Amino acid sequence: MQARNNREAILDAARERFLADGYAATTIASIAAAAGMSVDTVHKAFGGKPGLVRAIYDRSLAGEGPVAAPERSDDMQSAERDPHALVQGWGVLTSEVAPLVAPIHLLVRDAAIADPEMATLLRQSDAQRRQRMLHNAQTLAGRDFLREEITLGHATDVLWTYSSPELYELLVVRCEWDLIRYGQFIGDSIAAALLN
Repeated sequence: MQARNNREAILDAARERFLADGYAATTIASIAAAAGMSVDTVHKAFGGKPGLVRAIYDRSLAGEGPVAAPERSDDMQSAERDPHALVQGWGVLTSEVAPLVAPIHLLVRDAAIADPEMATLLRQSDAQRRQRMLHNAQTLAGRDFLREEITLGHATDVLWTYSSPELYELLVVRCEWDLIRYGQFIGDSIAAALLN
């Protein structure tokens, strides 16, 4: 339990420092000091800044609460028979996860310009999200929820776009939409673009 608490404290401190100071300017020493840990403890747990960012990103993907967001999405896909309710549910999940994931994704995107490890993480996280959206598109296609002219690739592209950190940045960060409006927009837009 203590090891888990230490890990969470380090990740909380690292997230705060990275988002306040940027990737390049943040040091392991500043993270360790903010977490009340030694530099060695941080290195042993995460192996350096790339490991910390990856762990923060992975933790953010789970969303909030005891059941991870991807699991809740899968449960919803299994239980929900109304396609419009399903995509609205995805909008709600997106509005929960995006505030956690998007700032880290954008940090990684900016750091990837100069840091090869962050460029690798960016490619991997993009591929992971795209695979998840393919899974969601397959659910829609498998239940004949898609309009006849919509291919699996097209549906994946639409879901990929509406789940993007960049869209969150535009609408929530720049346009100052609240999360309820953002989640509703996601659900409505997916429905309009894909569903019968």
